[in-house]
Amino acid sequence: MAENGTLKVAAIGDLHMKDDGTVSYKDLFGDISRAADVLVITGDLTDLGKPREAELLAEDLRACSIPVVAVLGNHDYECDAVNEITGILRQAGVRLLDGQATEIEGVGFVGVKGFAGGFGKAMLGSFGEPAIKAMVAESISEAMRLENAMRQVRAGRALVVLHYAPIPDTLAGEPREIFPFLGSSRLAETIDRFAVSAVVHGHAHRGAYEGRTPGGAPVYNVARQIEKPTGQPYALLEL
Repeated sequence: MAENGTLKVAAIGDLHMKDDGTVSYKDLFGDISRAADVLVITGDLTDLGKPREAELLAEDLRACSIPVVAVLGNHDYECDAVNEITGILRQAGVRLLDGQATEIEGVGFVGVKGFAGGFGKAMLGSFGEPAIKAMVAESISEAMRLENAMRQVRAGRALVVLHYAPIPDTLAGEPREIFPFLGSSRLAETIDRFAVSAVVHGHAHRGAYEGRTPGGAPVYNVARQIEKPTGQPYALLEL
């Protein structure tokens, strides 16, 4: 933590670690450890949700000497091995949040994966086929879990960590036809009921870096593929 009391947070998403050993993040994690106080990863830690991919990521994270906070993304669910992946990463010291909050140096970190559902007047409603109702129920459930996690925060500053986007602004650059599958306004509605310092998410590889919730909370798309002010694959936030 800096002398002025701010905490430097490096945030990155969509690592998509593969099991073929062709990608390594050791050097990047080492660089981040020198630049920041905390590393936040906004989901899609693995490419296909394979335990071996999580093991390789855990090995690379040994190069990271600062606390690591993360949420899972949709890719991490692909092989139905979420429990194994979660165990591997938590054993490696990752504070993997799934509807919980954790505090580091006076900053509360609140994390859920989030879900799809659309934005504003185009947000999907619970009507019609059971499959649609189930999708909307999942979106509402994630928003409620985020609210419950926010209520756990006792720190004066809070960073919300998501995979799915809470606003459409940080999706600009993606085809508009897929916006409903990239996030949901229900997340922003929940966020704006609390005092939040910033929000980070990933998922939208071709989106935009920065936006705000209707209530004014700054939102950053930190997917690895997004161009950031640092010129690095990660964003650097001071909280």
